[in-house]
Amino acid sequence: MSIEFKQVSHIYNADTPFSYAALKDVDLTIKQGKITAIIGETGSGKSTLVQHLNALLTPTSGEIQILDQKIIASEKIKDVKVLRKQVGLVFQFPEYQLFEESILKDIAFGPQNFGVTQEEAEKIAKDMLDLVGLPQDYLEKSPFDLSGGQKRRVAIAGILAMDPNVLVLDEPTAGLDPQGAKDMMSLFVKMNKEYHKTVLVVTHDMEHVLNYCDDVVVVKDGKIVQTCDVKEFFQSTKILEELNIQPPMVIKVRQMLQQKGFQLSDTILDIETLAKQIAEEVNSNE
Repeated sequence: MSIEFKQVSHIYNADTPFSYAALKDVDLTIKQGKITAIIGETGSGKSTLVQHLNALLTPTSGEIQILDQKIIASEKIKDVKVLRKQVGLVFQFPEYQLFEESILKDIAFGPQNFGVTQEEAEKIAKDMLDLVGLPQDYLEKSPFDLSGGQKRRVAIAGILAMDPNVLVLDEPTAGLDPQGAKDMMSLFVKMNKEYHKTVLVVTHDMEHVLNYCDDVVVVKDGKIVQTCDVKEFFQSTKILEELNIQPPMVIKVRQMLQQKGFQLSDTILDIETLAKQIAEEVNSNE
């Protein structure tokens, strides 16, 4: 079942002089079983949008269908606890999710909260630590003694430990080095392909969007201005220029060569195809 927003608005500080409409009549369908990128400028409403998915925020107006649950403005949600097990959200700042005295307790907290025994929860925590690429001897460390990138890995492990159907990640590779970011995105692809999780990634990194995502949702000024698959999205860079977001390197190179007179297709999205077309054009002109 897809995730659907129907005429969803969210107003912060409603009915006060400081009211601010962060989402405005959003209609959006997110496909189940896909990796969807949520992109837009800072302050566009991306984080507000995804925080509605597990009811950290609720609509001021409109309704949201998430798996088998419906969230309707001004109505009490039937079972928030079940929803938050189904939809795991990793915050942009991992410090918001870490609170226990040890990494073991932090990762095991979620499963225990949903009825898993302490012994089983600790086994899950150890497995999740392996999954996010941290050594087992970290289990007794305090999560607050870690680097920013390591904290992010622990926060992700804590969400994965609850085995959600939908995984929502707000800037998940911030603070990671290039190899760490690649490993983390590969993990999300694995969760999608092998464990059949629906994955949503809020990101500014267009390399990640191009290489790892299926669909793209563009948010601007609290509205959805574009939804499409990745190939269609990158055939034109107009929207990226409007959002002041740099396109992936292969597209930048393609555009540079087109400006130099190369007759290259706008559908080229990988370096191998780009190199092949360049070679064909050079050979044809000899």
